[in-house]
Formats: sequence, C-alpha cells, structure tokens
Amino acid sequence: MAPVRFDRFLLDPQDRRLTRDGETVEISGRYLDALALLVAERGRLVTKDRFMGEVWKGVPVTDEALTQCVRALRRELGDDAARPRFIETVPKHGYRFIAEVLESEAPTGGPAIAAMVETPTEPVWRRLVPDAGAGMTGGGLAGVIGGLFYGLAAAPQGMGGASSLIVLVCATTLLALVGGAAVGLGVALGRWWRAEVWGPVVGGALGGALVGGATRLIGLDAFRLLTGVAPADMTGAGEGLVLGAAAGLGAWLATRPGLKARTAAALGGVAGAAAGLLITLVGGRLLGGSLDLLLRAFPEAPLSLAPVGRLVGEAGFGPLAATVTATLEGALFAACVALATALVRRQPAG
Repeated sequence: MAPVRFDRFLLDPQDRRLTRDGETVEISGRYLDALALLVAERGRLVTKDRFMGEVWKGVPVTDEALTQCVRALRRELGDDAARPRFIETVPKHGYRFIAEVLESEAPTGGPAIAAMVETPTEPVWRRLVPDAGAGMTGGGLAGVIGGLFYGLAAAPQGMGGASSLIVLVCATTLLALVGGAAVGLGVALGRWWRAEVWGPVVGGALGGALVGGATRLIGLDAFRLLTGVAPADMTGAGEGLVLGAAAGLGAWLATRPGLKARTAAALGGVAGAAAGLLITLVGGRLLGGSLDLLLRAFPEAPLSLAPVGRLVGEAGFGPLAATVTATLEGALFAACVALATALVRRQPAG
C-alpha cells in the first residue's frame, strides 16, 4: 500500500509511520496495522473477523482488544465516536473509514509526491473546542472544590457565613473557569503546533500566563478604584505560566495510548503539586495566598484563613499553610484538567 494522506495526516504502511503535520504520531505497530487496513478499505465495512484475521493474525483476543484499538486510534486522530470524521462504528459488525484520502505517488527517479487533489479540511475551531472545553470543565470543577474548602474554612458562622460561602464558591469557580478555558485553548493551539509533549506544555503555559496576568491587572485596578487598596503580590502571570505548563503536561498525558484516565489525572496532579510547591518556594502565591493578602488588607472583613493555618499547626495562615494549600491547589487544578481532557477525548469506541 502506497503512502496516503487524509486531513493533516500521512500514513506510510511500508515505512511503518503515521505523521501529523510532519510530526510522528506514536502508536503501536498493531494499531498502525489496524489503521492501514481501515484506510485501504476506505468507504467499506471492515468486519471484526477481518481485524482478528489480518491484524491479530489468529491470536485469540477478546472484542475489547479491538475496542481499545479503535479508541486509541480515535484519540490520536482527534476523532469523536459520536460525530466521527475518520472512523465510523457499524454496530455489532465492525468499522468503516469515512475520511477522504489522497493517495501519493512515487515517480521513477523522484521523491514521492501527492496527487494534486483538494482534500477538504476541518474548520480550525473544531480542533480547538475539545481541549478548550476540557480545560474549562476541569478548571470549573477545581474552582468549585477550592471555593467550598476556603469558604467552609474561612466563613463565619450563621447566615453571614452562608452568604460568604456562596460568594467565595462563585468567585473561585468563575476564576477557575476562565483560567481553565485559557489553559485549554493554549493546549489546543500547542497541540496543533506540535503534537509531542512540548506543544501542549508550552501552549498551556502561555494560556496560563495570559489569564494570570490579565486577572492580576484587572483585579488590582478594580480594588484600587473601589477601595484605594490593591495588594501588589497577588497571583499573576508567573504563577499562571508555571501552573499552566503543569496542566498542559497533564492534558498531554490524558491522550497517551494505553494510559487510563485516572492514571493521567494522578500524574497531572503530581505535576500540578510540583508547580504549586515551586510557586511558593520562589515567593509566588496561588488562590489561598492571594485571598490571605486581601484579608490582611481589609482587617475588618469577617473572613479569616486562620482555621486553615491551624490544620497544619500554625496560629494563622503562615508560610507552611501557604505552601501546603498552593501545592494542593496546583494538584487539584492540573488533575481536573487532565481528567476532563481524558473524558472528552476518549469517546467510547462503539
């Protein structure tokens, strides 16, 4: 089978390579064989028996092996089982490759060149939506959890405490939604630029830096205009850069073949925890530290983070509490983004 192109991919079965925009897509040899079979039979049904006979070559495996194979292929191609662009499920029978394919030719004495046929491409926005949506979803979930934690710890007792809790949850959720969406969009653009790990990591870092810087600028101006007081050391672009990079790494891990969603979330959480710890070690702050600065600027406020400090043995919200909470915040944010990315991109295979 000669090399073929579809969308942004080049499949060369003889050279045993699948590339996207010139970058190698890492998939196992058996999964590459399955994709080659689907592409060779494009537009026609490939039954489960054919997969078992030509890809697994008689090795006894369950239907789950084929399901996992197709799921991994869809993940690497950026496909969606509910709205397929490449691999269509034929329930109870098999699968069909439905994308338009451009065959390549290798003229004598010259390099392989593609036939001059126009292949329709997917709108750019559709390639960005899954990662951006996953970032927003994961960030929002982290914001709700973080808001509940700080609200329950810091809010006073009684009716005022309930109001404070609601305000904190809404504020943290809104900030996390915006931050998650920016990081997710950065991951999507980074993945479009470069498929390997550096694309999502750099994209996530830039998205985090952008929203961190903008949030700090707008927040400082808002507090200065409303109260005349603006804590200068609130979280900003530097913290967003580091945390966004960790979340980008988690999002990249979430698309790795054979890596379960919970494992990707755990590894993303470890990266986020390391980012949160690094931020505090260099003098930065995340949500807890920034909230503590605001409360110090307004001593008459009914909220207090002293209960959080007491959880780690401090009289108030001291350096240890700031370090622990930033580490947990980073872990929570990156883990939620990784989990949401895994769930969005790993659609059922049939």
